[in-house]
Amino acid sequence: MSVNFSLEGKIAFVTGASYGIGFAIASGMAKAGAKIVFNDIKQELVDKGIAAYKEAGIDATGYVCDVTDEDAVNATVEKITKEVGPIDILVNNAGIIKRIPMCEMTAAEFRQVIDVDLNAPFIVSKAVIPSMIERGHGKIINICSMMSELGRETVSAYAAAKGGLKMLTRNICSEYGKYNIQCNGIGPGYIETPQTAPLRERQADGSRHPFDAFIVAKTPAERWLQPEELAGPAVFLASEASNAVNGHILYVDGGILAYIGKQPQ
Repeated sequence: MSVNFSLEGKIAFVTGASYGIGFAIASGMAKAGAKIVFNDIKQELVDKGIAAYKEAGIDATGYVCDVTDEDAVNATVEKITKEVGPIDILVNNAGIIKRIPMCEMTAAEFRQVIDVDLNAPFIVSKAVIPSMIERGHGKIINICSMMSELGRETVSAYAAAKGGLKMLTRNICSEYGKYNIQCNGIGPGYIETPQTAPLRERQADGSRHPFDAFIVAKTPAERWLQPEELAGPAVFLASEASNAVNGHILYVDGGILAYIGKQPQ
């Protein structure tokens, strides 16, 4: 093909990719030829991730690093560069959510979500951009959310962080596009993961969980999405095929953001 979707020879650093969405994205990039590097906050999570990649036939390298700690991030990026090579692709995937009504949430809890979901992508991006400038190319993918566009009860901190991450994405594009650095975002819809499993459990009478029923009704695809369905969009945004795409948020949501919902019967 004349359009190059290959990631052969590229080094991709995916934060928080021991499992879940980050693991699915990293696995897709590995299949496209990238060398995978990831981090997590604890050694046991890194070990779990390495075992999962090995089982999938992927040779990944893991590091323990708290992405909210600027000194630790700088040291880790330096170590990756020395041990594996310079980072060509950064996926800012690490994130947390606290589902607490706003007036019940403490300022400390709010700050923690902002720190992990918004400050950390700023810190890690800042650590890799100078090398990308020096080498004349780079891809940064920020894992945003439908909450970059929508609000919902109990997720004020998460929505504020993901809305901020959308604008950080656009600003990195604005500042560094002239260096052939493309920064885009992916906004996942509702994904089947172990974390969302309790929301999909059948009730005692066999009916859907109320939140499950709500999501299926709001999604034109009428289903939850699989983590692997984020891999294709991520590979596209990491490859030369997307060199003219910059500052864009690609929502992989089964159509939720395009849909007003069903008319009540």
